[in-house]
Amino acid sequence: MPRKLTGSREVPQELVATAAALQPCLEHLAASSVIAFDTEFVGEETYRPDLCLVQVATTERMYLIDPLSTGPLDAFWNLLADPKRTSIVHAGREEVRMCHHGIGRPLGNMFDVQIASGLVGYTFPIGYSNLVNELLGVRLNKGETLTDWRRRPLTAAQIEYAYDDVRYLIPMWRTLQQRLQKLDREDWAHEEFQTFLVRSISDDPATEKWRKIKGIGGLGRRGLAVAREVYFWRDDRAARGNRPSRTVLRDELVAEIARNGPNSIDEVQSFRGVAKVDAPGIFEAVRHAKSLPMHECPEVEEREFDPPHVALLSSLLGVVLGEWCARNSIAANQVATTQDLKRLVRERQPGVSAAIDSNLRTGWRQRVVLPELQAFLDGHRSLTVENPASDHPIRVVETAHT
Repeated sequence: MPRKLTGSREVPQELVATAAALQPCLEHLAASSVIAFDTEFVGEETYRPDLCLVQVATTERMYLIDPLSTGPLDAFWNLLADPKRTSIVHAGREEVRMCHHGIGRPLGNMFDVQIASGLVGYTFPIGYSNLVNELLGVRLNKGETLTDWRRRPLTAAQIEYAYDDVRYLIPMWRTLQQRLQKLDREDWAHEEFQTFLVRSISDDPATEKWRKIKGIGGLGRRGLAVAREVYFWRDDRAARGNRPSRTVLRDELVAEIARNGPNSIDEVQSFRGVAKVDAPGIFEAVRHAKSLPMHECPEVEEREFDPPHVALLSSLLGVVLGEWCARNSIAANQVATTQDLKRLVRERQPGVSAAIDSNLRTGWRQRVVLPELQAFLDGHRSLTVENPASDHPIRVVETAHT
């Protein structure tokens, strides 16, 4: 039976719907060293999601801040950007982005309970309601998941749902802090939070997002240049109009334009789905791409053709990693991806003379996990079936050398 979380519904609750009511709320938050918060937004019809509600909890009070009627929330974001104050979130990618978009700075000292839970053995990623149930024994009603948060007034069900989204963040933070401390993984969590902040803001600068457009895989360097420039034009057009990129120009049209390389505005207009008003801008992007010297055009990415034994060893490494993670209470998919493991095996292939960058070669993963995987590849560890009927039937053991 779920246990009752004593005191979770006893703190005062307040709906902040005016600029005048916002000020005492901010004064209370300024005096708090720990702030849990969540946001509700609608993002289907705009380039950036429209912020519709901010839920906030401290150890003493809870607030629902209505940005549709309070005015700008710069002062609120500035409080969260202060590194002296801990901001608790769950899967806080959009919360990080909201703060950065609001004041040009990210959260100053973030603690993400979803990330932390994976570091102490829970499934990763885990949803908020499941994590509340796992950590605190409380079952939540998630009936307002698809609600339209732009409509006013908020219903009683929406308000209850919104409060529940932050009601349990501080109790979960306390529990996870204790477990991280017990496992000596507080530094691991800090590394993960910092990486998450950077990726949330930059969308991982190491990845060229335009390369994800379907249909450009067979293009040469010049065609890829056209796809890239049209993609950048579309992104800028969407941002200026505050529209989703797909409503400006569909991905398949970007690929089609890149394959054909139109030579005039009329040719651009001949593609079904291109708005007449957008044709000059698209043609200018195409013209610019065609004028680039070849060395400024994107390289064609070589496809990876691994020999069968690379896939086999990578799969075995996945088993080794899974066994180590189960034994050490950590989510395996939070430690390394399949690509990370493949890169580790590729390093051992003939003709490869340097380490290949991967998540396993940074921070705590490099210090703690990488040596275990390398020991297996070096023949110092082996896999054995310990008990086929067990939940953990396989064990990694030291290899006996004669």
